Amino acid sequence: MMNSRIRLMEAFHTIQGEGFHQGKAAYFIRLAGCDVGCHWCDVKESWDREAYPEVPLADIISKGLMYPARMAVITGGEPLMHDLTALTSALKEAGFNTHIETSGVYPLTGIIDWICFSPKKFKPSDPVIFDRAHELKVIIYHQNDLEWAMGFQEKINPACRLYLQPEWSRREKMIPLIRTFILENPQWEISLQIHKYMNIP
Repeated sequence: MMNSRIRLMEAFHTIQGEGFHQGKAAYFIRLAGCDVGCHWCDVKESWDREAYPEVPLADIISKGLMYPARMAVITGGEPLMHDLTALTSALKEAGFNTHIETSGVYPLTGIIDWICFSPKKFKPSDPVIFDRAHELKVIIYHQNDLEWAMGFQEKINPACRLYLQPEWSRREKMIPLIRTFILENPQWEISLQIHKYMNIP
């Protein structure tokens, strides 16, 4: 199989804590490597791609099949640094729905059932993702991030769900601002990291 290995940081069974599918059981596949560089990233250890081994796709799939969840969430780091064709094909063949969480700075690859697009100010996104994304999740760290989020509303496809998510360390300051914003702009919804409130990895 072409690309039968991929650089994996970790894979684990947990609860999806964010966005449209929050609260659902999921098999998370965290790939190694990211060059976007969000200063508030809570998984900075994923950035160094070369620090993690290339793992056979068969091992990733077999571990996922140990659990009953059939929602596979490919995340990172920035998962689109990798060609996801072989991984997503293997997941689909094994009966998984494939989800991805991405900043969209690299072209989409693979068979993806659900795309969570979380743009970052530090690098521009590939415009193709605007038509493909199922949910837009903007992290709110400063008040001016709310205005920046609004700039995506005209670009994104009309079926895409719109979410604002407070950056965890600033949630107490940002949640009141997000609440007011959503009351004035009801096309947006709030996404809270419920797994952190519940102390779920």
